[in-house]
Amino acid sequence: MLALLLQLCGYLLGLTSLAALLTIIVLLYKTQPYPNITRYKDEKFYLDPETIKTIAFPSLDDPPTLELSVIVPAYNEQQRLPAMLDECMAFLAEKAQQQPDFSYEVIVVSDGSSDATVSVALKYSKIHGADKFRVLELVENRGKGGAVRLGMLSARGRQLLFADADGATKFADYDKLAEALSSLAPEWRHDGIAIGSRAHLEDESIATRSFLRTILMHGFHTLVWIFAVRSVRDTQCGFKLFTRATARKLFNSLHVQRWAFDVELLYLAERLQLPLSEVAVRWTEIEGSKLSPFWSWLQMGIDLFMIWLRYMVGAWRVAASQKKEN
Repeated sequence: MLALLLQLCGYLLGLTSLAALLTIIVLLYKTQPYPNITRYKDEKFYLDPETIKTIAFPSLDDPPTLELSVIVPAYNEQQRLPAMLDECMAFLAEKAQQQPDFSYEVIVVSDGSSDATVSVALKYSKIHGADKFRVLELVENRGKGGAVRLGMLSARGRQLLFADADGATKFADYDKLAEALSSLAPEWRHDGIAIGSRAHLEDESIATRSFLRTILMHGFHTLVWIFAVRSVRDTQCGFKLFTRATARKLFNSLHVQRWAFDVELLYLAERLQLPLSEVAVRWTEIEGSKLSPFWSWLQMGIDLFMIWLRYMVGAWRVAASQKKEN
């Protein structure tokens, strides 16, 4: 009987090993090692509402020409976007008035929106001018990560911030991130990331969340720690600031285009040993989230495992720019 059980265990172990080997072979054969960044012709231009002319976006590989670029990914955000943009533009205008050497731009990336997101954003471009406010309209939905990446690749700033369209994070906390980033990277050619964090609000959020959402949150954090990121407590806050040099490295290497892209970014940052700083920010939950708690977190859990597996077996590789910094 014991011999039979041992033989059965041997068969199962052999089958498991064979399945794992086949999985690795399929991943290596079917997966492109470096991301294939698709950008349609119309997505390479923005509209200047004043002249009604389309103008080519610059490239992230170009030298920077201003201090800060703010990238706002937006998918069907006509309702929540105005409040966020009002706060953002007022803060940046006041900062520029107080600091004459501070220059900025905001790029709203409409991720294949089917509502009036583009029209809403273009109104701000007309008010503030296309030099300060641009709209990148994607012809098809890419996912949040894909939208952020294309916005980053079109930016002019020495620092690049991506901020969620819901305005959940107080935009004035940019100053806290900028201070942290400056301590990591004195200038744009140096590497550094300042990461907005809600980790200090965890106890409060547990008190107001349902039991299911709390379990899902802890489960997700555990999976992140096991498979991807060890040095950051809150990987998902939509308020992250990069130097231009770091943005070049990370967004040219990013494979994940949907919700788990933050985790891959930080996984890559740890792998490349880039300086990181997690900064507490003020955050308020805003109604209208497009995430379904169970299914979206389940999908992100699967994505986490696949990120780890693909990098571990070499199916994905880091395409960090080897170009000499301008």
